[in-house]
Amino acid sequence: MSAAAGPATPAALPEAPIPWLGLTAVLLGTFISTLTGRLSNFGLTDIRGAVHAGFDEGAWITTSFTAAQMLVTPFAVWIGSIYGPRRILMIAAMVFAISSAITPFSLNLSTLLVLQFISGLGSGCFIPLTLSFILRVMPMRLWAYGIALYALNLELSLNISASLEGWYDENLSWHWVFWQNVPLALGMYGCLRWGVKHQPPPNDIHRDVYGLASYGIGFALIYAALDQGNRLDWLNSGLIWGLLLAGVIMLVAFVIHEVTTPFPWLDFKAAFRWPIPLLLLNISILRLTILSTAFLIPYYLGGVRGFRALQVGDTLIWIAAPQLIICPFAALMLRRFDPRITAGAGLCLVGYACMSVAYSLTPGWGSDQFLPSQLLQAVGQSFALSGMVFVGVLNLRLREALTFGAMLQTARLFGGEVGTAFIATMARLREQRASNLIGQHLQRGTLNVQHRLAIYGHVVARGDHPITAAPALLGNVVRVVATTQATIDSFVGVAMVAGVGLVILAIILPPPPRTPASYVPIFHREHAE
Repeated sequence: MSAAAGPATPAALPEAPIPWLGLTAVLLGTFISTLTGRLSNFGLTDIRGAVHAGFDEGAWITTSFTAAQMLVTPFAVWIGSIYGPRRILMIAAMVFAISSAITPFSLNLSTLLVLQFISGLGSGCFIPLTLSFILRVMPMRLWAYGIALYALNLELSLNISASLEGWYDENLSWHWVFWQNVPLALGMYGCLRWGVKHQPPPNDIHRDVYGLASYGIGFALIYAALDQGNRLDWLNSGLIWGLLLAGVIMLVAFVIHEVTTPFPWLDFKAAFRWPIPLLLLNISILRLTILSTAFLIPYYLGGVRGFRALQVGDTLIWIAAPQLIICPFAALMLRRFDPRITAGAGLCLVGYACMSVAYSLTPGWGSDQFLPSQLLQAVGQSFALSGMVFVGVLNLRLREALTFGAMLQTARLFGGEVGTAFIATMARLREQRASNLIGQHLQRGTLNVQHRLAIYGHVVARGDHPITAAPALLGNVVRVVATTQATIDSFVGVAMVAGVGLVILAIILPPPPRTPASYVPIFHREHAE
C-alpha cells in the first residue's frame, strides 16, 4: 500500500493483518513479569525449606529476581533498538522458560539465586519492549485496547498469585510456582513467532555501554536496598547504607556522562519533556497503591483471622476476575474521552475504596467484607494506569517509544518497591504504637484486667497450663486489635497517596489534539518526515 502524495495526507504506519496474537503476546509478557515477582510469604516458606535457607537468606530470593529486571531494562531497550523488539522478546521468552523449568531442581540457595537472577534478566525485557511493540505493530485504532491490556496484567497477576500459590500448596507442590511460567512463556514465544511479522529495527541507538551499565546497576542497587530495608532496619544497617551510596554514585555518574557525551543513550530532552516526568511520578504512585493494598489484605487476614494462603487467594481472585470485563470498557473510555478523565476517575475510586475500608474495618472482618471495596479499587487501578500510560503515549514521538518503555519499567518497579517498603514499615510501626498504647491501659491487678483474665481462665480451664494460658490469650487479643488498627491507618495512608496522585494529574496539561483517523498526530508528522 503506497502512501498518498501531498502534504495534506499524513503517511500511515504499517498495520499488522492479525493484531490479536500481538495483543496476546503483550498480555502474556507483562502478566508473567508481574506474576513471578509477586512470590508471597506463603510461597517463600516452602521454597526456603526446600533449599535449607533461613528467613534472612531466603529474603534475597525475590530481590535477586526483581533487581535483575531493573538491571536489564536499559540493555533490553538498547538491544531491541538494534535487532527489533520481536526478536529480543522471543529470545527473552525462551530464556525465561528454560530458567523457570530448572529452578525447582536447585540443590542449594546459591543455585536458586543464580537461576532467579537469570529469570529476572529474561522477564525484565518484557515490559520495556512491549509498549513500543504495541505502538509499532498494532493498528492505531487498537492502541487503546493494547494499553488497556497492558494495564490489565498488573491487577490480574497481583491478585491471583496468592491463590495460585495456595492451590499449589494444597494440591501439588511449590515447584509449580516456577513451572507455571513455562507454558506461559512458550505461548508468548509462539504468538510472536507465528503471529507477528518481522519489523525492521526502530532506530539506531548509539552503543553507550557506560551509560547503559551505570543506569542499570545504579537503579538495581537502590532497588535491592529498598527491598531489604524493612528487614534490616533501614539506615541502621551497613549493608543498606552501602547499597544506597553505591547506587546513588552510579546514577550521578550516569547523569554526568549522559550530559557530557556527544552520543548519549538517554535523550534528556525527551525524557524530561513535559509532562513525561509527572506521568512517571504518577505511575510510581499508582503502583505504590496497587502493591500496598495487595500487601495489606493478606497482612490482615493472616495476622487477625489466621487465614492460610489458599483462603487469602480466594479473596483476591474475585478481585482479579472482573478485570476481564473492565479492560474493554477502559479502552472505550480512552478512545472517547480525555485519558486524564479516565485516570482521574480511577484515582478517585482508589481513594474512596481505601477510606471505606478504613472507616468500617473491625477484627471480625473476613474475606467477604473486603470484596466490595476491593472490586471498586480494582476498577480504579485499571482505569488510572491505562489513562496515565495513554497520556504518555499521546505525548511521544515514535523514536522515543523504547526510551519511554525503559522509564516506565523503572517507575513501575520503583513505585512498587517503594510502596511495599512504605506500607510494610508503616504497618509495623503503627502496630507497635497501637500495641504499646493498648498495653498502657492493661495494668496487672486492675479490676478490668482481673475480670477479663477470669473469663479467659474459664475458657482455658481444661488446658494444661490455665494460669499462663489466660494471659497469653489476652496478649493475643491485644495483638489482633493492634494489627487491625495498623491496617486501618495504612489504608488511610494509601488513600492520601492516591489524593497526591490526583493533584499531580490535575497539573498535567491536555494531550495533543486527536483527529478522527489517528490518536497521535505527532507520530504522523514524524513518519512523514
